[in-house]
Amino acid sequence: MNYWLMKSEPDDVGIADLARLGEVGWYGVRNYQARNFMRDAMQIGDGVLFYHSSCAEPGVAGLAEVCRLAYPDPTQFDPASKYFDAKSTLDAPRWQQVDVRFVARTRLLGLEEMRRYPELADMQVLKRGNRLSITPVTPAEWSFIRELLAC
Repeated sequence: MNYWLMKSEPDDVGIADLARLGEVGWYGVRNYQARNFMRDAMQIGDGVLFYHSSCAEPGVAGLAEVCRLAYPDPTQFDPASKYFDAKSTLDAPRWQQVDVRFVARTRLLGLEEMRRYPELADMQVLKRGNRLSITPVTPAEWSFIRELLAC
């Protein structure tokens, strides 16, 4: 099993939306490394730290799990979508998405709090300049955060 931190803007899809919908496609990823994580490494059942980003209080807001393996992100083909990619074709899609399923809503574990724990010092989300929307989480980091959030 693998573990991931996946960032979403709560004004687009937040943990409350995921709780209401049950499952969502993780669309709109336009970074090759993040795409490769979904395409090449994510497996059904992998744990997800659902992270609110680009908001007043960024941080882990809940837990989810991967429930569908990577498949072409349909937004890349839609000219009306802000995620449209004219270079992507049905025969050769460039962008992938996975589906994630709601597991739990948690208290917000913000960046400042995360930085206080030496057990989380190596997390990618805490590294200066990290802008990836999907990053791997080690089993030790996953367990520590689960204990912090009492899940």
